Amino acid sequence: MRILRIIRNYFFYCGIEKDEYNAIKKDAYVSNFEVWRILHFLMAVVFGVLYICSLHYELMKANRWLYMLAFIYSIIIIVLFFILKKDSIIAQLLIYLTMSLLFLFGCVLSLNRPDIPAVAFIAFLLITPMIMIDKPFFMAIELSAASAIFLIWAHSVKPYDVWVIDLGNVIPFTVVGIFLNVIANSLRIKEFVLTRQINIQKDTDDLTGLKNKGALTREINQFLSDNSADKGILFMMDIDRFKSINDTYGHDIGDDVIRQFGSFLAKVFTHNEIVGRFGGDEFIAFIRNDDNPDTARRTACDIITGVPGNVILANSEQKISLSIGIAIYHGREKNYSEIFKKADIALYEAKADSENRYHFCNE
Repeated sequence: MRILRIIRNYFFYCGIEKDEYNAIKKDAYVSNFEVWRILHFLMAVVFGVLYICSLHYELMKANRWLYMLAFIYSIIIIVLFFILKKDSIIAQLLIYLTMSLLFLFGCVLSLNRPDIPAVAFIAFLLITPMIMIDKPFFMAIELSAASAIFLIWAHSVKPYDVWVIDLGNVIPFTVVGIFLNVIANSLRIKEFVLTRQINIQKDTDDLTGLKNKGALTREINQFLSDNSADKGILFMMDIDRFKSINDTYGHDIGDDVIRQFGSFLAKVFTHNEIVGRFGGDEFIAFIRNDDNPDTARRTACDIITGVPGNVILANSEQKISLSIGIAIYHGREKNYSEIFKKADIALYEAKADSENRYHFCNE
């Protein structure tokens, strides 16, 4: 069973577990996008040059229409790649379409000299699998289908002895291409896994496991810089009398309070919100794509009423409380510091109000 699981992981998840693969799949798609965009530029240049040469050299005249179509196709794909998102599934399908057309190109080149083995087609079998990061199972289907179509075609247009040579070459090189894809994918995917682990460690607050200040500011700024994003709610939270807790009970107890509050926030915000520890006893939460004051009010109340039961001060009857400043984002601020200042002012007002522990920024 263990061997079958290893084989499954290599052919379906590039040598890692399913959850790990799904976590870095978009990174792999972005890498494919960037690599193949460059390759399409190179293809446009190469086929453009070949077309120009075919206008002047009789030897290349037979493939003139092929070079022209390949050049036009490359230009169209380049334009689409500037429109599509880098992690788009459509972009990945276009890459597979390009590979299929390259295999077809190899077939047509063989048609020029049906009396010799298909060197170009075999070269594509070996090269293309090494520059595509995806489940090797998909590449196995792509290579097998291309090889089967080529052999059927070769049988009908090539002399018997040459077709037999192609059969003897294509089958083993298809297998080699599949295994090259497995090896290349497993090596590249492990790089993505390692990079992701490093980024998580860099962006994680050691005490709470939530995002740290750097990750908070970067991700909120990324959201604010998106012109299509014009709704959001920023919560700035501060534990009341935390300095007194540290001075009275010690920093270990204070750290435990911070840790418990971080765990509580992780339970409250579970729908792709940006949540983290800004520093000391200050925490930030940002809800994307919602600017409803009722949502902000309800969330603030849930946090305030939930803290006493979820954040316990060891060996003490004292109840933990906190204050919350709220700033609603309507698409005007384009920098984290601008909306942060509004939430900070609201937090200051909340701490001064003994009856209402949360305040909205008065815009």
